[in-house]
Amino acid sequence: MKRRDFVAANLLAAAGAAFAPRLLMSDDDTASGGRIRQSIMGWCFNPMDMLKLAVECKRIGLEAMEGINSKLYDQVTAMGLNISLVGSHGFATGPLDRDNHAEVEQKLRDGIDLAVKYGAPNVITFTGMQKQGISDAAARKNCLDCWKRVIPYAEEKGIGLVLEHLNSKAHLNPDGSVHPMKGHPGYWGDDIHLCAELVNEVGSEKFKLLYDIYHVQIMNGDLIANLEKYQSIIGHYHTAGNPGRRELDGRNEINYPAVMRAIKATGYRGYVAQEFIPTSEDPIRSLEEAYAVCDV
Repeated sequence: MKRRDFVAANLLAAAGAAFAPRLLMSDDDTASGGRIRQSIMGWCFNPMDMLKLAVECKRIGLEAMEGINSKLYDQVTAMGLNISLVGSHGFATGPLDRDNHAEVEQKLRDGIDLAVKYGAPNVITFTGMQKQGISDAAARKNCLDCWKRVIPYAEEKGIGLVLEHLNSKAHLNPDGSVHPMKGHPGYWGDDIHLCAELVNEVGSEKFKLLYDIYHVQIMNGDLIANLEKYQSIIGHYHTAGNPGRRELDGRNEINYPAVMRAIKATGYRGYVAQEFIPTSEDPIRSLEEAYAVCDV
């Protein structure tokens, strides 16, 4: 065999191994033993039936689901999957605006109760969208005032609130329209450092960052340096390939195995949820590949 043929053959073999899903976990691969604990954000796989998706998640080796209708929680947990994150008030109606406070507080409390019922560790929260007439200083105070009223309840129930940083850049579809879930123009909490400051100002072990790798890559970069910097206040992770919230394959610019190894090195033992939007004709194969890429 010529040297170039030998090298090519070995590269192909390595690539095949990298994308072969780990369907079984050994005793050393449990949550306490060390492999990345993976979940999935269900909305990305719409319009697929979420219970069929749950069956595939269980087969592949994912531990949990999130971003699905809470009416399905009983059936999903009966399959042996966990609920990794409970929804709340959504990213548009946030505590930045005091007019939203009553709704935000109630939905966070409802989310906390649901998390207790199903053993989920966290409930998600957001800053909300910028609003004319609300300065940055006022937005900051409004958010903190709202969260500080809810956090004692979260502490009492033993449930975390995690603040998600979102990118505020518009992502255009091929037809020129703006995709509603690949970027969030107008979102106030679009800087990871600002969100970290807010978390620290709340000052509770039950209020942490949701570090969305895709969004941080777009707005701040320095993925590994930033997750290492904020490791003590990160309570949840999301993935997606960039550009375009695509699969975690060779077309995306993020080195996910390196990022996952860095997450693992921080001692993090929570969930990493797959939140990419499949572009292939076989979304489950895409999920298998993403699972394998992150299975470090």
